[in-house]
Amino acid sequence: MSAELDLSPPEVPEPTLLESILRYGLFLGAIFQLICILAVIFPTSKGHEQEETESTDGKAAELTKKPKGPAPQIRQKPKKESKKKR
Repeated sequence: MSAELDLSPPEVPEPTLLESILRYGLFLGAIFQLICILAVIFPTSKGHEQEETESTDGKAAELTKKPKGPAPQIRQKPKKESKKKR
């Protein structure tokens, strides 16, 4: 058993330029994702609200219109049954 323990911090090499770029790129990507998630949770676009009210008004107007006659049905030819020859 050794009397002296080496408690000095391990030697860590300086980060290279590529490692620094990757590190900060990951931070920027994480911040961008958080902003996108918050934008979905808390929508604040006023133009979007106006579009929604216009689309609901358009739907209500469509419902009040008199429905037209029944839609023409597509005629299909009956399948011919062929007898098997034995």
